[in-house]
Amino acid sequence: MGFVSKVQVIQRGEKNRQFYFICPAPLAQALEIEKGEEIEWVVEDKQRLTIRRLAFTQKARRPSHGK
Repeated sequence: MGFVSKVQVIQRGEKNRQFYFICPAPLAQALEIEKGEEIEWVVEDKQRLTIRRLAFTQKARRPSHGK
C-alpha cells in the first residue's frame, strides 16, 4: 500500500527556498515515528529517494484498541 503526498515549497527572499515532504499520519503511526526524530535522506537515483532513521529504539508495542 502506498501513500501519496505533495511537495510543498516555502520561498524566503529571492534565492532561499525550502522543500517540505509531508509524511501522512497513518504512515507515521504505522512506523511509530515521533516528533523530533532524525532521519537521513538517501538519493538512490532520480526516481527513488530513501529515508532512514538515524537512531531507532524498539519500544514496547502499544496495545491496539479492541483488536
